[in-house]
Amino acid sequence: MEVTLEKESKYTKLKISLKESDYQPKVAEKLREYSKKANIKGFRPGKVPAGLIHKMYGKSILVDEINHMISHTINDYIKNEKLNVVGEPIPAEENNSIDWDNQKDFEFQFNLGVVPEFSVDLKKLQETRYTIKIDDKILNETIDNLKNQLGEMTEADSVADNDFLTGDLAASEGDFRKEDAMLAADKLTDKAKKLFIGKKTGETVSFDIESTFIDAAAAGVTTGLSKDEAEALSGKYTFSIKTIRRRKPAEINQDFYDRIFGKDTVKSDEEFKAKLTETISENYQRESDLLLSRDIQNHLVSGTDITIPDEFLKEWLLRTNAGKLTPEDIATQYEHFRKDLKWNLIRNHLIEKADIKAEHEEIMDKAKEYIRQQFGNLPINEEMEETLNKIADNYLKQDNGKTYMQTFEAVLYDKTIAYLKETISTTDKEVSLDEFKKVVEAE
Repeated sequence: MEVTLEKESKYTKLKISLKESDYQPKVAEKLREYSKKANIKGFRPGKVPAGLIHKMYGKSILVDEINHMISHTINDYIKNEKLNVVGEPIPAEENNSIDWDNQKDFEFQFNLGVVPEFSVDLKKLQETRYTIKIDDKILNETIDNLKNQLGEMTEADSVADNDFLTGDLAASEGDFRKEDAMLAADKLTDKAKKLFIGKKTGETVSFDIESTFIDAAAAGVTTGLSKDEAEALSGKYTFSIKTIRRRKPAEINQDFYDRIFGKDTVKSDEEFKAKLTETISENYQRESDLLLSRDIQNHLVSGTDITIPDEFLKEWLLRTNAGKLTPEDIATQYEHFRKDLKWNLIRNHLIEKADIKAEHEEIMDKAKEYIRQQFGNLPINEEMEETLNKIADNYLKQDNGKTYMQTFEAVLYDKTIAYLKETISTTDKEVSLDEFKKVVEAE
């Protein structure tokens, strides 16, 4: 057997040449096994003539054994030569001309997506780590939001800016009608608010539905339709008001403190504001950390020179998604795919270089983190911890191991990003919330 690797204009081609002596012993052995087990009418078991077995099964055995040898040869060659291969080998067109009935020697060709060696220079990275300053404006806005969220609903006489309405919605022309539809005044455009504000129970408001809601999602809530269905609505509609409800802001007292932070965690206005400032700061710090992670990833992808086998990958994507993606789809989506691939290559390079590993205990901890988030990060006592371990174990066994591998990849990602944040050069910068939002929007 002879294996050669050739770099052509578009592809890297792997050629495997087989002589009869390479495969014949295995084919002969398999024929003998068939002869012993074959149950053919007119012959006793184990007494079927070798010629008949060869005539009946010889070709299929030959094809199976050679395909098996080829598959192992490709995998072993890639592993032994330490080739950085993306996608999967694509059989070349030359393989279609093989004459299985008459050929004794064979040559198989496969196109590979080989990525040449590359280096990642972390010394070039200069990133900014933002700290959001929590001023009185942010603090007071947060307190007002909490007061509204925890406030009680009361009946109102007429519609005001942030009221919640129920009523009958109907198209002026056509059959559309929804009884007891819900409408939030803060989801209306400024123009539409003028039509509703001041109206009382029993009154009917007529409006053009295309210019009434701030977005299709808000229209979907009121109409009971999907976002896409709501977005397609047009024409005049009426809303007959049945109820007007207004949220009365909660009073700031010990019950208010307890509902937010737990019983007796804070006991004064001063302690409450200090704890709230700390919580807000932690929340924005998570957003800042996410931005830093994104910046690191984007700058590594754009600043690392990697030769990607684009022509191979486009063909491979088209073949593996036959019937699902067209060449036009590939052309549209390829840059996004290429960027993700480049990041994965860089990440794998760093994982190997820094010897980053994901241990089973870390994977379990990540699974438990997911589950805690679903339960609102409630405190877990010792008894509940045991239950949590069982839930996490069952979670990781879902989908025939796919969930375990996804969690494994998430742990590797987190550890790789942590390694990068510790390694690269960063500059701390304190900014206002508005300044931070501008930075995020500009990325």
